[in-house]
Amino acid sequence: MEKDFGMTATDPAQPDRPKGEPENRLLQNIKDYTAMSFALLWQRQAIFLATTILTGFFFDPINALLFYGIILVCEVQDLLLAKRVPRLKPEQHKAIAMMVAWILLNTILSATAICLYAVSVAFKQPTGGHFTPLFFLFAAALFAAMNNHQFVWAMAVRLAMYGVSFMVIVVKDIWVERPELSSDLWLQFFTVIFVMYFLIDCSLVYLRLYRRNLEQLEKLREEHERTKAAYIAKSQFISTVSHELRTPLTSIKGSLDLINSGALGPVPESMQNLVELAGKNSERLASLINDVLDIQKMEAGEMNYREGIIDVHELVREAISCNLGYVSAHNVEIAEDIRGSGKVYIKGDATRLSQVLANMISNAAKFSFDGGEVTVGCEEAGSQVRIFVKDEGVGIPKGSRAKVFDRFSQIDSSDERHVGGTGLGMNISKEIVEHFGGKIDYKSKLGEGTEFFIELPILPRNVARPDVRELPRTDQHSVAKAT
Repeated sequence: MEKDFGMTATDPAQPDRPKGEPENRLLQNIKDYTAMSFALLWQRQAIFLATTILTGFFFDPINALLFYGIILVCEVQDLLLAKRVPRLKPEQHKAIAMMVAWILLNTILSATAICLYAVSVAFKQPTGGHFTPLFFLFAAALFAAMNNHQFVWAMAVRLAMYGVSFMVIVVKDIWVERPELSSDLWLQFFTVIFVMYFLIDCSLVYLRLYRRNLEQLEKLREEHERTKAAYIAKSQFISTVSHELRTPLTSIKGSLDLINSGALGPVPESMQNLVELAGKNSERLASLINDVLDIQKMEAGEMNYREGIIDVHELVREAISCNLGYVSAHNVEIAEDIRGSGKVYIKGDATRLSQVLANMISNAAKFSFDGGEVTVGCEEAGSQVRIFVKDEGVGIPKGSRAKVFDRFSQIDSSDERHVGGTGLGMNISKEIVEHFGGKIDYKSKLGEGTEFFIELPILPRNVARPDVRELPRTDQHSVAKAT
């Protein structure tokens, strides 16, 4: 049985079949049929035109033009039907039934014109000399078997009418001549029987292939629905858990910060290492939760951006200021390298772009050698501004680009890696930068360091200057996320 190609599963585990499944199957069949009819429009026109010219030259030009006129009417009707079918919906039962009736009516008209014309040409020829009309019928029947299998009724109508025309031509000769069984007329008759069997067999082969493809496509659709449902459930679960974790974690982190700051009194020396370690790990956990929530928002298309006009020089200076403490904690210096004296403006979300720079700076600090230097700067490059973060650290091996920007992936993914992180920061950064029409990339040499950079389109100064928005002041802990 044919499957409903357009059906969707309501239950991922055991999808329910809709009550209108036959109509759905029928609608899919006529959609495929009319789509194929539309796709082969010019091929059919070439065949019909060649047939008209050939038979008009050797037989009757008036009948040939009449035949071609009727075929053109049928072709125009096919074209109009093909344009209407895609708008049909499974619940429009009357419209679907009406469309089936129109398709069958047009099929009968078209097949009748072909059959009558082939028979009329045969009757103008001497007995037994019907190669041309028989070949035309064979070509029309083979075309129907190969290209009309999507809608069985239309294919059956055409093959039945062509088969009757075959028999009319050959039986008429036998009836008139009453030849011996060994004559060529009987050979022609049995050849036509064989050809009709061949055509029916071809049509069944194409029909089986079409139905098998529909079954496979439906299985893929059902698997897609199950996968999508599981993905939605996973996303909702992660989002809920992340939100639930963030509330108690905020309280824990705040308490640890108070203890570490000495606001509650001096911390006993025996507890200092433990409290500092707890503070660092709460920071890492908060960063992980924030990154996961950002990823969920991006996947759901709910990431909020507050677009404004940004002074790039101020953006760079703000990033350096906010991440100074983080870089110093890794025993690394940070330097500014702003090239060019003129102001440069871009359009974007200052908070999100600060998050991108924080990710780049934190990576540079983590992978730098002790006493190294991280350089943060910017320069104009034509219509783009290039913001870069350079380090003098370990560098990135060749062929690692996919890992750098992939989710939950790090260059050193072993259990013994020396730096922490979620593997989400650069993926989030890529999404943010690309949202504003920019790109993020890097160049690196092992043992010599890495330069990450982003390129964003520059706004014309006469557009940007009147409405410059100040960058939000953000503390280093809320911006600098370990990646």
